[in-house]
Amino acid sequence: MDFALSPKAQEASENMWEFMREHVFPAEPVWAAQLAEHGEHSTPAVLEDLKAEARRRGLWNLFLPKLSGLSNLEYAAVAEISGWSPVIAPEAINCQAPDTGNMETLELFATEEQRKRWLEPLLEGRIRSAFAMTEPDVASSDATNITTSITRDGDDYVINGRKWWITGVADERCEIFIVMGKTDPDAPTHRQQSMVLVPRDTPGVTIERHLPVFGYQDQHGHSQILFEDVRVPMSNLLASEGDGFMIAQARLGPGRIHHAMRAIGMAERALALMVDRASNRVAFGQPLAEFANVQDAIANSRIEIDQARLLVYKAAWLIDQHGAKGAKSEISQIKVSAPAVAVAVIDRAIEIFGAMGVSDDTVLAGFYAWARVLRIVDGPDAVHRRTIARQELKRTAPYVG
Repeated sequence: MDFALSPKAQEASENMWEFMREHVFPAEPVWAAQLAEHGEHSTPAVLEDLKAEARRRGLWNLFLPKLSGLSNLEYAAVAEISGWSPVIAPEAINCQAPDTGNMETLELFATEEQRKRWLEPLLEGRIRSAFAMTEPDVASSDATNITTSITRDGDDYVINGRKWWITGVADERCEIFIVMGKTDPDAPTHRQQSMVLVPRDTPGVTIERHLPVFGYQDQHGHSQILFEDVRVPMSNLLASEGDGFMIAQARLGPGRIHHAMRAIGMAERALALMVDRASNRVAFGQPLAEFANVQDAIANSRIEIDQARLLVYKAAWLIDQHGAKGAKSEISQIKVSAPAVAVAVIDRAIEIFGAMGVSDDTVLAGFYAWARVLRIVDGPDAVHRRTIARQELKRTAPYVG
């Protein structure tokens, strides 16, 4: 058992840290100022400078093993580093959600024509995309619940339904939606759904509103979309009719590695801020770091972060060895544990910063909002615990008694 990063992962990590220190962290205030000047859903110009620098360094599309040469385990280390600046860094290296999952989906299931029209510009970072599955009127923790209809009409599909919390739509660079709906409500439960590609400017697509997260408006937005008699050619179907649920499952496995590692990166930055604050802030005649309860907060944070990281590494290794199906329990375990650790560590950091911690003077408030949301996106904690329990109930213990 070897706990060292591979030479490729070590090189990529060192390259990424250099990029973060020299370019990403200095760009954070510039990015915020440009966003404030041009609107909350605008694209700050500094982002294109960062993307150009990332490409020059070879830090581009690292999430896709076919292109990067990195395994899921090797990329996990880079994803963690990007989590130190989770709004800017992932997009700077073209490894941002939901585009990563959409690119993986297109890589696996798109036709040559679909790949040329949509995958290539996504890989180039020229456009963005959205994944439209979640709906407001049904419990989307069960994807078989979706009610959006995709009906054949001649050589077209006609789409009707409403989606919400669709990430990326407020960004005008978002040109293509992958929409999940029901093509055959009478088929077996997991064969009723299909996925179709819907260009943003298709008639009948209405962006109704952009939803805030704890009062924060994400630059790319989390949007509610109405599909009214939206007509696309049958050639926009991904894979075959009835493959929607299978595609969704294939899409979510590696993406949960990315989310989990970025959450760990957020937790690491929160811990670094906590340590710095505790070392320099004086109360009752001594630094906060001298108080036992503050030391407990720091120690517990280090323990929890390291535990979560090792679990994510194990899940990534299993995906590399056996595919997502071979890591079903572990993928659910990291989806529960990593965001929970991030929330706990960020909360402790906020406590040590006091009122400053809930303001925008540090990254902590924004981190907390996003980390808490991660406990819901890609399946809420309760659903993943159910998956873990079901897998455990199938195991045969070596001894009971």
